[in-house]
Amino acid sequence: MMLTLALALTCASAVAFAQTFDTRATAAYVYDQTTGIVLLEKNADDPLPPASMSKLMTLYMAFEAIADGRLRIDERLPVSQHAMSYTGSTMFLDTTDRVVVEDLLRGIIVLSGNDACAVIAEALSLNGTEAGFARMMTERARELGMTHSSFANSNGWPAAGQRMSMRDLGILANRIILDFPTYYPLFSETEFAFDGRAPGNVRNRNPLLNLGIGADGLKTGHTSEAGYGLVGSAKQGDRRIVFVITGLQSEAARAEEAERIVNWAFRQFAERDIHPAGTQIAMADVWGGEVPSVGMVLADDLSMLVPTIRQNDLTGEVVYTGPIEAPIAAGDQLGELVITLDGLPETRVPLLAENDVAAGGFSQRLRMAAMVLLEKIRPAEAEEA
Repeated sequence: MMLTLALALTCASAVAFAQTFDTRATAAYVYDQTTGIVLLEKNADDPLPPASMSKLMTLYMAFEAIADGRLRIDERLPVSQHAMSYTGSTMFLDTTDRVVVEDLLRGIIVLSGNDACAVIAEALSLNGTEAGFARMMTERARELGMTHSSFANSNGWPAAGQRMSMRDLGILANRIILDFPTYYPLFSETEFAFDGRAPGNVRNRNPLLNLGIGADGLKTGHTSEAGYGLVGSAKQGDRRIVFVITGLQSEAARAEEAERIVNWAFRQFAERDIHPAGTQIAMADVWGGEVPSVGMVLADDLSMLVPTIRQNDLTGEVVYTGPIEAPIAAGDQLGELVITLDGLPETRVPLLAENDVAAGGFSQRLRMAAMVLLEKIRPAEAEEA
C-alpha cells in the first residue's frame, strides 16, 4: 500500500513563492547544473530550427572521437570541395588546405565556421560524407536522451529535418561541460585569427563573455527562419547555470535577454542547506520484523535551490509502499521525500533504512497476522452495523 506522510522542513531562507521569468524568446530552457533543478521552460520540447547552435553536436562528437583515439588534436584534415562550398560564417578554407584539428575546433567555436564543421564531419563519418555524419549525429543524440533532435547537416545550415528542442540543447551543453572539461575553456575564447584570412570574422559572437557575470560559453545561432539564439552557461561562486533561448529578433535583443536570464537565475535563487546526510525524516511501518518500524534517513546532504524573496518553511511528503517486509538492511531505499515549491518542479530525494531489521520469530509473525486480520474484519463489521 502506498503511504504518504506530510512534514515540515526548516530552511533558514526557504520560500513558498517564485516569480516565473517572462522571457521574450519564443522558446527557452534554464537549468541549474549545481542542483539539477529546471528554473524555466518555455516551449522547451518544441523541435525548432537550431541554426549554428546545432554545431554543439558536431563538437561533442569530435571531443568523443579525440577521447577514444579516432581523432588526434594535432592531426591535419583535408578540405573537400563540399566543405569549401559552404558560405555564411566560414574559416575561408579551400581544397589546398590541410587543417589541424585544434584549429578546426576553434574555428567552429569562435568563428562558427560552417566549412570547419563539414571537414570534421567528413573525417568522422562512416561513409565519408556529411550526410552520413548527420545520421550519426541523430543516433548519438538519441543515446544522450535528446529525443526532439534530428540532423541533416553538421552546422545548422537551413534544411528540412534540421531540428532541435531547447531542452535537448540544454542537455547537450550540460554534457559538454561535464564530459569534456579539458576542452570547455575553448568556449570562453573571444578571438581566433585563423591564418589571417578573415579579419572580419575573428571574434566570438557570444555577447556575454566580457560582461563579468561568469559567462564562459557556449554557442550563438542565427538564421532568418530561426531568429537569434544562444546556448549559454555562466558560473558564479559554486553555482553554474545552463540556458538556451531562441527566436529573438536581433543581436541586441539576444544579448539583452541572455543577460537578463543570467541575472535572474543568480539573483532570484540561492542554494540553501536543509539537512545533512543521515538525518531521520520519518518512520516506516515494518511487517514481520523484530521491531514494528524503522527510521528513514537522507542518503545525501539535502540542499535546495530556493527563491530569495520571501521567508517560509518548506513542506514535503514522505512516500513509501508499506508496511515493509523484514528483513531490512541498513541503506536499503525504502521511499522518497517529495518537496515542492511554487514556481519550481518537485524535488524527489531517496530515503534509506536507518538500521537493520531482522525478521521476527514465529510468535511475532503470528501476532502481526492477527492484527492485519482484525483490521480487515472491523470495516466489515462496521458495514453490517
